[in-house]
Amino acid sequence: MKRISLVALAVAVLLLAGCTAQGASTSDSGPGLSSSDSSGGIVAPDSAVKSGTTGEIMSSTRDVITTGSVSITVKDPIKSAQDAVMITEQAGGRVDSRTENPATPNQPASANLTLRIPSDQLDHTLAELKKLGTVNYVSLNASDITQQTQDLDARIKSLTTSVDRLLALMQQATNTTDLIAIEGALSARQAELEGLQSQRDYLSDQVDFSTISLDLYSTGTVAPGSPDNFWTGIVAGWNALVGALGSALIGIGFALPWLIALGAVAAIVFLIVWLSTRKRKAA
Repeated sequence: MKRISLVALAVAVLLLAGCTAQGASTSDSGPGLSSSDSSGGIVAPDSAVKSGTTGEIMSSTRDVITTGSVSITVKDPIKSAQDAVMITEQAGGRVDSRTENPATPNQPASANLTLRIPSDQLDHTLAELKKLGTVNYVSLNASDITQQTQDLDARIKSLTTSVDRLLALMQQATNTTDLIAIEGALSARQAELEGLQSQRDYLSDQVDFSTISLDLYSTGTVAPGSPDNFWTGIVAGWNALVGALGSALIGIGFALPWLIALGAVAAIVFLIVWLSTRKRKAA
């Protein structure tokens, strides 16, 4: 085996660094150029190509992160929270967080859940969740990150090639100086590669599972929507009247003990003044 000089190894490392930079820049090119898909192969955006080994047709897809929030009024938020968990798990999803607030004398029951729902099951799962009660609102937001994931895929592919080449050079190194130089470059590239792979895994999870924040409120906690016809207007007016009377009764009940106490104090003061005035007149 021919001896590899330190200068030759240094030149090789510099060339590999240039390859890495070039690989990262390819992802910034226009849509007409090829880019890497999530499996590491090169595909043309928005097109279908044949695999070189099996002849299978593979279509590139857009990477979209969907997030949203849903508010529902239910009879029993605690029970409905468990039902929401079952609906999510049956769809193949999971619950990332769950907060339940049981009813107290001063606060109605409520619950909040952060649901991770498979993107291809989102519509069906939302339809099932809406059956839990009266929907107050639904808000969804979609963010296309296709360019970002394609850029990561290209950089990961380039760094993987660079690492493989450095490993091959390490096996050919014949002295300690060359070995240390290669190990230093290899360590830096492996660290960068692991960081990019971690980012890619996170984005893949965000794309595969939509994030939905579900708020469950007790009946009467959230104001109903505006009436859309004469009869719903009558119902809304009646409910508003009943609510106003109920609030007034609660206010009277709260103030009644104070009124009684103030009345007793006023009666005592009046009695003292009246007795004092009567004695003066008698004298």
